[in-house]
This record gives sequence, C-alpha cells and structure tokens, in this order.
Amino acid sequence: MKLFSRRESAFSRKPKREIPAGLWTKCESCSQLLYNKALEENLHVCPKCDFHFPLSARSRIALTLDEGTFEEWDAELGPVDPLQFTVPDPYAEKVKEAQRACGMADACLTGKGLLEGHAVVVGVTDSRFMMGSMGSVVGEKLTRAIERATDQRLPLLIISGSGGGARMQEGMLSLMQMAKTASSLMKFDARGGLFFSVLTHPTMAGVLASFATLGDLIIAEPKALIGFTGPRVIEQTIRQTLPEGFQRSEFLLEHGLIDLIVHRRDMKGQLAKLLRHFGASP
Repeated sequence: MKLFSRRESAFSRKPKREIPAGLWTKCESCSQLLYNKALEENLHVCPKCDFHFPLSARSRIALTLDEGTFEEWDAELGPVDPLQFTVPDPYAEKVKEAQRACGMADACLTGKGLLEGHAVVVGVTDSRFMMGSMGSVVGEKLTRAIERATDQRLPLLIISGSGGGARMQEGMLSLMQMAKTASSLMKFDARGGLFFSVLTHPTMAGVLASFATLGDLIIAEPKALIGFTGPRVIEQTIRQTLPEGFQRSEFLLEHGLIDLIVHRRDMKGQLAKLLRHFGASP
C-alpha cells in the first residue's frame, strides 16, 4: 500500500520545453557547448580552447579579401559521373545533395580580389562539399587559377580545408589532379610567382600531398588537423600510441612542415604584411 501518492498539478501537466535545434554547437576539441550566435561573432573560434571550426568558402573569402572586390572565376564548372559510381550511394545524388546544402557547384571557389589593396588570385576549398575532396572540377578550377596568376603575374593564395583528399567516386581522374595542380605550380614558380598556402582544419590526404604543401610559405590555423592519413588509422596500422597533438598545427610547426601558425582574426593582416614584405605591388 502506497503511503503517498503524487497529485498531478497544473505545472506537471505542462509539456516540457525543448531547446530549439540549431542554437548550440559542441566544440569537438574541448566539448564545450557554444551558443551559435556567439560562436559566429567570434569568427567560429571556440572562446574556451581556441579551436578553429571549419568555415565555408564564401565566409573565408569575406574574411580574407576586401569587401566587394572578389571576382569569381569558372563558377559554371560542375562535376560529372564518369564511372557511374553507385556504391554505397549514387555519386550523382551525393553531388546534388552537396550542391543544395552548400550553394556551390563543387568544393572550390576561385577568383581574383584585393587583400588590403593588393591584387591576388585566390582559391578556397570547402569541407561542407563532400569533405572538400578534390575531384576533376576542383583540380581544373585551381589549375586555371594558377595559370591566370602566372599570366597576370599576381600572387597566389590557396586556402585548403579538405578532409576528403582525392574524390574516390571519380577514380583515376581525381588522382590526376594531384599531378596537374603540382605541375601548374612548378611553372608558376619558374616564372617567379609568389604562392601562400593556408592550411585549415582539416587538410588531409591527396590535397596535402599536392598543392597544399608546395607554397613558398605554408601557414596554418591553430590546432588544425593536417596529415595524409588520420591518426586513428595510423595507430591501428602501426599498433602504437601516437604523440600528444600528433598531426596538429603546433606539432607540425615544431617538426618543420609548416612555417607559421596564425590565428583567424589575424590572418588577413598577416597575409597583407607578408605580401608587402615580398614586394607585392598594391
């Protein structure tokens, strides 16, 4: 026999209020729950641990170039499905989903603009589009941008945020873009071109093994994951525990793979300072 019974009150009958979706983001570095509006105002950098979240390509352009100066190139280029790839999902459907989500034809924006008055050719990859993987369109757009920078004798800036490497759904056509972009950069260098490569979280695999590490200066954002294969795969392969911070920007700076680590809020000013240092004309 129950000694007490719970009497239902008007308060207990009210439905529980749920937190609306899309208001909060959990930091993948420190697990802090962050209010999205505050995170956006902080340039998508965690105020607790300083982790730099990935940015969309257009957001990156807006932060890097002078307002209203970006002239986009080759926006009409979109991917095809040369292998009729269907496993595990049809490639054509995945492309359409990514295009709807990102508002981009593929994972890269290229063009020309001003950076504190300095004319530059810029390319930016976007990790929202199939993890920024490099397919035929990404390779073609970057190659065209490099060739235009060569012809116009302009500094080149490529900001990489690609965790997907070469796009497997395009097979060898995707892998060819590694050699294609590297070859065009070799010609750019032979003509005395200046190339800054900025690595953001995450920059991995075929992108890292080609154009991303061929810059005259290689700059990274703090705590960015940068490598060819992810740390968990490496640990499972070699059956050893990797050092603390392995494949993060700070580890790679210490071991000589990159030249500078620059906070997002300081990136535009630092790039402009470097352009002036190397004699780029406004």
